[in-house]
Amino acid sequence: MNFILKKSIKLVSLLIAVSILSFILVSSSPVDPVRAYIGSESINVSQSQREKIETYWGLHESKTTQFFNWSKSLVQGNLGQSLIYRRPVGEIIATRFRASLALMSLAWVLSGVFGFTLGVLAGAREGSFLDRLIKGYCFALASVPAFCLGLILLMVFAVWLGWFPVGLASPFGGLAKNVTILEKIQHLLLPALTLSVVGVASIALHTREKLIDVMNSEFVRFAKAKGESGVTLLWRHGLRNITLPAISLHFASFGELFGGAILVEEVFSYPGLGQSVVKAGLNGDIPLLLGITIFSAIFIFIGNLIADLLYFLIDPRTKRKWSHG
Repeated sequence: MNFILKKSIKLVSLLIAVSILSFILVSSSPVDPVRAYIGSESINVSQSQREKIETYWGLHESKTTQFFNWSKSLVQGNLGQSLIYRRPVGEIIATRFRASLALMSLAWVLSGVFGFTLGVLAGAREGSFLDRLIKGYCFALASVPAFCLGLILLMVFAVWLGWFPVGLASPFGGLAKNVTILEKIQHLLLPALTLSVVGVASIALHTREKLIDVMNSEFVRFAKAKGESGVTLLWRHGLRNITLPAISLHFASFGELFGGAILVEEVFSYPGLGQSVVKAGLNGDIPLLLGITIFSAIFIFIGNLIADLLYFLIDPRTKRKWSHG
């Protein structure tokens, strides 16, 4: 009960802080929301028409009044109307997030599996050629931006080799009902592989360091003195002690994953939530931009919450901490 109460207070505090900061930043944007709503520089709008649009959107009121009106609608579950898509923001987020969720889920699993495996292989053979090779590979991955890597993979595997489609989430010009599961997977694989690289390096290097610390600890030396070695020693004392930190780091990477998805979706023209963020920012779609910001904060908080819950269920010391905290 204490755990749930503390997490609820943190979530409410987070949403209040994110709402205030995001509203201030978006309101200070030089993009004219009225011009963005009209959608073309060639359309001339009279002063009276402009005033009607500003009145309709509440832009004639003070920033404080606008914020409280928006907050009131937000509490009621109304995120407003998108200026670009001319649809409710909540409906756009729900539709676009389904596509992004498939992309981020596959990338998240791949980065976790590859990162943890590489970290274990490097940590178990500290100082070897394999360890140096994996470290060099991870350092190279960490230094390459996601959009740059995406462009390289797009040119090599989609343009030159033709193994994957160039972009989008389904074949261009086809009806959604006629798209097969195999075609969706073909369009999803290359963006997911690109996005998974974002988390592989950090997880691998973190796992390697933790495993080295564990294998050089006193209790592992005592286990070696008792005759344990090889895979048995690694399994009983190594992997069991580094799994929880790796899980925590992996779930805490939701924010990095969401940020990387924005760039990857733009590179591959993947119709997800990240692409909507870019369009909303460039076209001054304030309701959509604020709605996605609030949603992304909740999404990242859920990732951290899942990690804490896993700690809570697996580690008895965590249970005692929350019960007495």
